[in-house]
Amino acid sequence: MNRFCKVSLSVVLVLAALAGCSKRAPEAPVAAVRPHQLTAHGDVRVDDYYWLNQRDDPEVIAYLEAENEYLEAMLDHTEGLQDKLFKEMKGRIKKDDASVPYFKDGYFYYTRFIEGGEYALHCRRPGSMDAPEQVMLDGNGMAEGHSYFSLRGVEVSPDTKLLVYAVDTVGRRFYDLHVKNLETGADLPDVIPQVTGNAVWALDNRTIFYAKQDPVTLRSYQIWRHELGRPVNSDVLVYQEDDDTFTCRIGRSKSDRFLLISCDQTLSTEYRILKADQPDGGFRVFQPRMRDLEYHIDHQGDRWVIRTNLDAPNFRLMESPLDRTDLVAWHEIIPHRTDVLLENVEVFDRWLVTEERIDGLSHLAVRPLDGGASHLLEFADPTWSAWIAFNPTLDTDKLRFGYTSLTTPMSTYEYDMATRARTLLKQEEVLGGFNSTDYVAEYLHVPARDGVLVPVSLVHRKGMMKDGSHPLLLYAYGSYGYSQDAGFNPSVLSLLDRGFVYAIAHIRGGQEMGRQWYEDGKLLKKMNTFNDFIDCGRFLVDRGYTAPDKMFAMGGSAGGLLMGAIVNLAPELWEGVIAHVPFVDVVTTMMDDSIPLTTGEYDEWGNPHDKTYYDYMLSYSPYDQVKAQDYPAMLVTTGLHDSQVQYFEPAKWVAKLRVKKTDLNPLLLKTNMDAGHGGKSGRFRRLEETALSYAFMLDRLGITK
Repeated sequence: MNRFCKVSLSVVLVLAALAGCSKRAPEAPVAAVRPHQLTAHGDVRVDDYYWLNQRDDPEVIAYLEAENEYLEAMLDHTEGLQDKLFKEMKGRIKKDDASVPYFKDGYFYYTRFIEGGEYALHCRRPGSMDAPEQVMLDGNGMAEGHSYFSLRGVEVSPDTKLLVYAVDTVGRRFYDLHVKNLETGADLPDVIPQVTGNAVWALDNRTIFYAKQDPVTLRSYQIWRHELGRPVNSDVLVYQEDDDTFTCRIGRSKSDRFLLISCDQTLSTEYRILKADQPDGGFRVFQPRMRDLEYHIDHQGDRWVIRTNLDAPNFRLMESPLDRTDLVAWHEIIPHRTDVLLENVEVFDRWLVTEERIDGLSHLAVRPLDGGASHLLEFADPTWSAWIAFNPTLDTDKLRFGYTSLTTPMSTYEYDMATRARTLLKQEEVLGGFNSTDYVAEYLHVPARDGVLVPVSLVHRKGMMKDGSHPLLLYAYGSYGYSQDAGFNPSVLSLLDRGFVYAIAHIRGGQEMGRQWYEDGKLLKKMNTFNDFIDCGRFLVDRGYTAPDKMFAMGGSAGGLLMGAIVNLAPELWEGVIAHVPFVDVVTTMMDDSIPLTTGEYDEWGNPHDKTYYDYMLSYSPYDQVKAQDYPAMLVTTGLHDSQVQYFEPAKWVAKLRVKKTDLNPLLLKTNMDAGHGGKSGRFRRLEETALSYAFMLDRLGITK
């Protein structure tokens, strides 16, 4: 049978192994070929698998299920290893763990887990941690009967008597808002269906503002006002974002005095403000949107604090009076610096704390408002991640911050900004005999082909010989300016203890080395992202950390696009590649503004309705660039209900690879039929997917235990 022929799906979905022939390799599903022409700028592309974009078509579901059965048949011999890995990773996690409590409005709030529980309990105690506990929400009980469960938007009313929360049981990020009476324990009849889950209270304790998404594009574009006790159909639309390249959300200043509507686009920001004790009032624009002007605001005393890129690519800090918020009234607090990226700011009554990035690494800077000198917190690891934690109180000298590294578990500190005393409040407990001194972290600077130095963070067991004998997993993301910091992942220990090196490539497209690092990895410079990753891989081979027959690559979402590009550009460099929810059909998706998230991303990828961008995007689009060549072993995952990268992108990609590739390496597609972009829900269930990925790699290396 010619597998390129257009044939019935029922004929090609043959799984020989499932028919009782245990010694014969199962036959891979081959999707029917149904050519569909796509024309733009006089160029005609033929998409043989365009038909797979019909989520409700039984034939599509049958194909996805057949791919799942094929994966199970191909990896059935690793079931024992998967189970061992799952139990190993689960065994490192403290089953009855709890977060560090924080104090607000008379209560200590925290989350905790119970033995055997997949989801957190949201709890509080009045006045003291010795007081009786009130369980506000029990995620385990709420998740019963659902294969997927997500809880977000948990916020207590200002008078501490009510709780708003949002639940999604499908995975497509449509949430239902609920309100609970914390005094009686009963839910109110107010239920607001199919919204984003973003909601905040006004100070009157009876008004809730919430964001709603477009039902087709999923763009968050409306802010509504709901008054408790009134029918949902009488809710008031207070703002609608009509520019389809912007999204909007609702928040509240740290002082609780102002409600904030933020409207964001890749290159522009606009805020609207309203006093939180006047929920029936009208929001006013803080500073009208301008192309290439980004700003983020918070309230501190008698001024607004503004982090902005106004004449400052790496951002600077400015202020304005409460009643004058236009650009003319902005005055500088912290100037722009070419070697420091200003990423975030936290306000206190007597302090400003900023998150800053220097040479790819995150730093925290403390600035007293009395005119004293600022100082940086110091960290000892070669590579790390530090961030401002939740600090709800303005009138305090205590800063809470988080810290982790490749060898240091997640840690929460309290820092006295006046005395500079640092207190460890909690460090994630890693069970199973973990000792950080058994591992070594390194921070390298790898020369890319154009001479730019790309940072790489990596970790391995102490005493490792750099002789090319060790397997290595190289991970990256490289888009949207999202920086991938080095942090502790207890699951990675299962690889390190089997001889792996784990590495993170801080490639262009992120923002690790400042704003220009991002600018040099998007639009018509996107190829830098892919070349950086490949160059990092080759450097690690040249320096003896690994060898091509032992090196694996992994990325997800936009990082999955990275995976799709590097297997087309340098397939010989990888023993295996794992692409999670990969964005691989770049041109077709970006040409269709009905697909979720498309219009808001023209400034990230380019608008292919412009031929210049069309041609450039086509030159790297993984789906369009699949060719007749050898490819490494590949594991591709997706979720049927994914709202960010639609399931049909990876499904079509795998279908096309099957008929094009010239090797005998396995090509496996796993579709989670009950989840979306984030995969399985639950504290432990998601480890099953990690175990599958790890078993796939170990199996390629012949490691069975």
